[in-house]
Amino acid sequence: MKKIAVLTAALFALAAPLASFAANHSGHGGGSHQGHAGHQGDVAHEEVVDGVKATFKVMSMKEHMKAMKMEMPKGMKETHHIAVEFKDTKTGKALTEGQVKVKVQNPDKSDLTKDLAGMQGHFGADFDFSKKGKYGVMSKFQLKDGKIRQSKFWYTVK
Repeated sequence: MKKIAVLTAALFALAAPLASFAANHSGHGGGSHQGHAGHQGDVAHEEVVDGVKATFKVMSMKEHMKAMKMEMPKGMKETHHIAVEFKDTKTGKALTEGQVKVKVQNPDKSDLTKDLAGMQGHFGADFDFSKKGKYGVMSKFQLKDGKIRQSKFWYTVK
């Protein structure tokens, strides 16, 4: 009986990313941030925090806008998009409700804090990573279960 439960869990874990990938590719275009959860971007950090797998992706704004089939807005100061996806480690189910705050420490030690907006399948916001060097990315998130979790990592711009 235990083997069946483990096999079933493994199948769901393997099937979930495929189903989410297929579902998230609908609706590209549109005037807002809808429909770009399937874009690529570098997986900058991945970690399990208190039963939740957090996957952080960092991509250039050019790559991000191209994935949404949109033009780069003129005069845009932000150079990169940070997207984070949350999944329940037991069920593999995407967790899309909650509040996410990210603080980025720039190479010059200045910092900027933003609330990430809930988007189709993830949370995201745009940041200015125009200077070369190491950026500290600190995230605090409270999902539907009410627990406050945090994650932090370094991202290097060469």
